[in-house]
Amino acid sequence: MRISARADYAVRAALELAARQDGEPLKAEAIALAQDIPHKFLEGILGDMRRGGLVTSRRGGQGGYRLARPADAITVADVIRTVDGPIMTVRGERPTHLAYTGPAAPLLPLWIAARAHVRAIVDVVTLADIAADALPDGVRALAEDPEAWVNP
Repeated sequence: MRISARADYAVRAALELAARQDGEPLKAEAIALAQDIPHKFLEGILGDMRRGGLVTSRRGGQGGYRLARPADAITVADVIRTVDGPIMTVRGERPTHLAYTGPAAPLLPLWIAARAHVRAIVDVVTLADIAADALPDGVRALAEDPEAWVNP
C-alpha cells in the first residue's frame, strides 16, 4: 500500500478540523499553514472532501471548513477513499477482482490478506482517536512491535 501525498494531506487537514470541534469554521489558509500543505493543492482536496460529505464549507469573512460529522464518526479510511478511491489496489484493480494461474496463483490470497490487514486498521481508527492520541490498543501495539503479528 502506498499513501499518496493527497491522502496524507487530506487526513492531516481533517485532523486540523477535528481538533477545532468548537463549531467555528477553519479557513483553508489556516489549515495549509498549520500543516505545511500547499494551499492550492489543499483547496482541491477540501473540495473533494466536501463533495464526499466529509466537510462542509461556508463562504465569507466568517467562513471556512468544518467536519460534516463528529470526528468519532469519520475513519481514516473514509478520508482516504474520498480523495484517492479504494484503499488497496493491484494495477488499479481491487484484489478480489483479480485472477492468477500457475505459480502465481498463491499471490491472490496474499494481496487479499494484505488488503484485509490494512483495512482492519484504517477502517476502525477515527479522526477522534488520532486527535486524542488514543489509537486502539491493537494498533498501538502493532506500531510498537511491527514484527509481533508475523511471529505470534
